[in-house]
Amino acid sequence: MTSGVHGQGEAPDSLPEQVWATLELTSRQIAELRAFQAETAREMRETDRRMRETDRRLKKAEDLFTTQWGRLMESLVEGDLVPLLKERGIAVEGTTERTVRTRNGEHFEIDILAVNGTEVVVVEVKTTLRSEGVTRFLGKLARFLDWCPEYRGHTIYGAVAFLRSDPDVVTYAERQGLFVIRATGNSATIVNAAGFEPRVFS
Repeated sequence: MTSGVHGQGEAPDSLPEQVWATLELTSRQIAELRAFQAETAREMRETDRRMRETDRRLKKAEDLFTTQWGRLMESLVEGDLVPLLKERGIAVEGTTERTVRTRNGEHFEIDILAVNGTEVVVVEVKTTLRSEGVTRFLGKLARFLDWCPEYRGHTIYGAVAFLRSDPDVVTYAERQGLFVIRATGNSATIVNAAGFEPRVFS
């Protein structure tokens, strides 16, 4: 009987210790959660800062690209291209900038066309000319008359104009029969060898 009474009295005495232990555990968990939230917030702020910096750099690079590309286009359209081609025996009479066609959801664009009554020079303009860009342009030339049928019966030539490129890429473009035009300062120069024979794409 005595032991029974003593056993009944132990539970209330031990209850505060259990509650205290639970409170301590909960307090630690809350502190850890707050620390985790603070670290997460710091990482998010750092990520946001990096994203803003990346956006700033991309915008700067885009502006530089647009400026350089635009200057090259202006140089070619406003004066250099026609006399350069005439020096190579192609007496074009004028240029057309940005020929754009869309059909069945497909987009086709030419940077510059230099034309006369019987000949067309299709010009792709790049700030940096790479071999894959040359290859894509060759594919575009292969389909040119499908998109611009008004030039059927003309002799079609291709040209790439650029600000920067590797010598190997320039050689590759020339071997594919393309005129290669390099911009230097405010002017442009055809860099193909003197005996270069352009490929006809029609």
